[in-house]
Amino acid sequence: MILLNGILSIKSIVFLTFSVFVVAALGYMLGRITIKGVSLGTAGVFIIALFFGALFFTPLTNQLMLKDPEVTFAKEALKIIENMGLVLFVTSVGFIAGPNFFGNIKKNFKSYVLLGLIIIIFASVTCIACIYFDIGVFKGEAEHVKAMLVGLMSGSLTSTPAFSATKDAVATAELQDVAPVGHGIAYLVGVVGVVLFVQLVPKFCKADMAEERKKIVIEKAESVTEKKERKKPLIDVDDFGFMGLALAIVLGIFVGAFNYRNFSLTTTGGCLLVALVLGHFGNIGRINIMPKETTLKVMRELGLMLFLIGAGIPGGASFIKYFKAVYFIYGILMTLVPMIIGFFFAKYVLKMPLLNNLGSITGGMTSTPALGTLINVAGTEDIASSYAATYPIALIAIVVASQLIIKLC
Repeated sequence: MILLNGILSIKSIVFLTFSVFVVAALGYMLGRITIKGVSLGTAGVFIIALFFGALFFTPLTNQLMLKDPEVTFAKEALKIIENMGLVLFVTSVGFIAGPNFFGNIKKNFKSYVLLGLIIIIFASVTCIACIYFDIGVFKGEAEHVKAMLVGLMSGSLTSTPAFSATKDAVATAELQDVAPVGHGIAYLVGVVGVVLFVQLVPKFCKADMAEERKKIVIEKAESVTEKKERKKPLIDVDDFGFMGLALAIVLGIFVGAFNYRNFSLTTTGGCLLVALVLGHFGNIGRINIMPKETTLKVMRELGLMLFLIGAGIPGGASFIKYFKAVYFIYGILMTLVPMIIGFFFAKYVLKMPLLNNLGSITGGMTSTPALGTLINVAGTEDIASSYAATYPIALIAIVVASQLIIKLC
């Protein structure tokens, strides 16, 4: 926390608070606009955050005459908002998916693993192809191009862990400043591309959503029946289940911090894993640790909103400065190629039902905003199980792939 003359600057706090809620209000209004049945949903918040960061963040800090420490405070506070939102969202998703996750993955383990790997493999192949194309055509310096394009890949798959792995893998401080540029440029493509994909595919397939929902509700009904048979009266610590949510986040941070040979699940993966386990069991002895359904829905949406604002505003501040059209094209390729191949692989090879397919695609693309949109499109929370089953595989694969591309190409 930045202290100025012993007192935290009121001006910087008011500016940050103003920024967050202006972006949230305008973002939800943008996300509500529907064109031929397609809308951005919560991803509208991210778009407004990027524009706000690009057009107003730096100019406003200058007009308000904020000092350098105050600007630093605002940027660091946005990072805290981003991380807070991410853990709330992912932990809520884990709890929602937990009761059905292990039974679902037991029945479909090979499918989820294969699909997650297929998506990341083709994202990596596309990235490598773009690297050699850029070096061959534009004659860019190899290390600079690799840092930029692997950053683009992490942005295309909206993967913060891959982004962190890329920064850790590059050799110099200069290249560590290059990778965030690529991540920021492609992040918008990654968010919007997957969000639109999960909305458009059911329309193109002319899917009967009621029938599609039945295909995944059957598995849930079986697992719920089994739980009811062995359920005993439980003690609620609080009316909303915040204790269970907070416990999962605390344990998840510890799990995510465990590092083995420079690899870790990160806070995101740790919170997801712990929430899945706690959501599966639902209680510790007589103590109920399962948050209320309404609590999980609110925390999921609040977390997603905070994450998109925290990541979008600072990303937008440098977006225009470093943007090049060719990087935008690379980002589109790295988003569309693995997503489309993954969808058809799941449909024709793995024979997945439509909603399981799309849920797994959002997990394989590590796209948390798209999951929120897909839940609204499908009208059911059950697809979170498919997301949560594929996400850990994709998370591990994209982190490893990012490091290998930097070191071996």
